[in-house]
Amino acid sequence: MFSGFCAALVGLIIASQLQAAHPATGETFELNAIAAAVLGGTSISGGRGRIAGTIVGAFVIGILSDGLVMMGVSTFWQTVIKGLVIIAAVVVDQAQSRLEARVILRQQAALH
Repeated sequence: MFSGFCAALVGLIIASQLQAAHPATGETFELNAIAAAVLGGTSISGGRGRIAGTIVGAFVIGILSDGLVMMGVSTFWQTVIKGLVIIAAVVVDQAQSRLEARVILRQQAALH
């Protein structure tokens, strides 16, 4: 219910800013949300993540988006760059998870 309320509120805000409504207006918003969460430290495979990290990720994505617009990058390449940022964040997250697993295994082996 809270999610639906927030979606409706954002829809009203966007419609008031654009002074129009179109069903395809928010097509790239989910990419920004996923990118913000992943950059903030939320694991794609689930299990961990913090709100503060997601807020920081949202600021990073916002700054990246604004910077790309100011540099005159086309919307296609903006989407590609955001996708590459998500891929890089997932690769780093997976590498960190593997490293943590190795450390745990070494600690357990040292105890036995």
